[in-house]
Amino acid sequence: MEEALVLYPSPPIGHLVSMVELGKLILTHRPSLSIHILIAASPYVAGKADKYMATVSANIPSIDFHHLPIVTPVSTNITHHEELTLEVLHLSKPHVHEELLNISKRYKIHGLVMDFFCTSGLSVATELDIPSYFFLTSGACFLAFFLHLPTLHQKTSKSFKDMKDHYLDIPGLPPRLATDLPNPFLDRDNQAYQHFLDFATQFPQASGIMINTFELLESRAVKAISDGLCVPNNRTPPISCIGPLIVADDKRGGSGKISPEDVHECLSWLDSQPSQSVVFLCFGSLGLFTKEQLWEIATGLENSGQRFLWVVRNPPSHNLKVAIREQGDPDLDSLLPEGFLERIKERGYVVKSWAPQVEIVNHSSVGGFVTHCGWNSTLEAVYAGLPMVAWPLYAEQRLNRVALVEEMKLALSMNESADGFVRADEVEKKVRGLMESKEGKMIRERALAMKNEAKAALSEGGSSHVALSKLLESWKH
Repeated sequence: MEEALVLYPSPPIGHLVSMVELGKLILTHRPSLSIHILIAASPYVAGKADKYMATVSANIPSIDFHHLPIVTPVSTNITHHEELTLEVLHLSKPHVHEELLNISKRYKIHGLVMDFFCTSGLSVATELDIPSYFFLTSGACFLAFFLHLPTLHQKTSKSFKDMKDHYLDIPGLPPRLATDLPNPFLDRDNQAYQHFLDFATQFPQASGIMINTFELLESRAVKAISDGLCVPNNRTPPISCIGPLIVADDKRGGSGKISPEDVHECLSWLDSQPSQSVVFLCFGSLGLFTKEQLWEIATGLENSGQRFLWVVRNPPSHNLKVAIREQGDPDLDSLLPEGFLERIKERGYVVKSWAPQVEIVNHSSVGGFVTHCGWNSTLEAVYAGLPMVAWPLYAEQRLNRVALVEEMKLALSMNESADGFVRADEVEKKVRGLMESKEGKMIRERALAMKNEAKAALSEGGSSHVALSKLLESWKH
């Protein structure tokens, strides 16, 4: 009977891409394996996955996508997009069971590898006697917090949102404000919080945890997890740092439509710019700004005097703070200050909705990256040796900012004013500081050194290569 591994990602495109990259990496070690990826229907628009999956299927026959039946959420009082994802994945549980049974008729399944959003599948794997593993598309810093969540929960009866000036003590992490936690974790009475607390309690049951990071990048958090400090009253599954896993080329597509000519023009513009002179601004598949915030960014960029490439999307609608519905291309003339595009045309370039991020961050003309701190984007910047300005917007990104700024020292921090806006003078200060200041130069030097460490981790004999080899070897016994 042929051997197989089943991967179960969360629907958003960033999670899917990371899981596919994991499958591709495993195949380089064990080409005889068959990789089966379970696809739950996305409850919202967050990047176009169909074209991406079609490209993967055409190029890698050993990877097979299994589309689970569409399920319809029944909740009407959902307050976070994460809740929507969790409900869809919970309702998909019987379909996961059925698909695993079907695959097991033809293959020997070595394991079910789940995104942490897909923890509901853990009981299915246990019932079918399939070893269960988690793959964290976030970093070790987030995993340290997540594993420690049950302990933090027991220490207080308050919601973290009500602990405004309180710093949390999490093993492996610098002290951080309770209010810096991801939105679904802030209110202990929220349904999403209860789901994640339950998931964190179940994590010790897994056969192992793979993390999309490398040891040197997050050494303190990795050591704390490995030493069992984050789960003081239970076992910590073996962890394997196997990253950085990043997409080799950017064929994901975006929520908006962009023609090949536009992509080519964007990259052609970069070709005409001096080496390491351009600051790239991009905020992920879900990140949106109000028109007022776009004006502040535009003014700050114009005043900074720096060259820049900026991806602009339509402001949020339907009272949504993230792009979970189809977004049309923005009308730049109506969204940005009058005359802005004309004034900056010699040193700035504005792209509508989406740009080929991987190609851009690796372009020789790009010298800095203003990012929302999504983990995929963070790793892409690390692998390209780019210094960053950290501007978190949603999910675990505030935790990532603390790690990037305080632990890794790879980024400056974009700071909000009291009303929640980032003002133009702050944008100007940080963009200029990244490219011209002494601190920016130090960050640049450290980023280039970390780039070399990232490549070394993935090379034969490197820490990530060895970690995955050991894990795969264990499946033979």
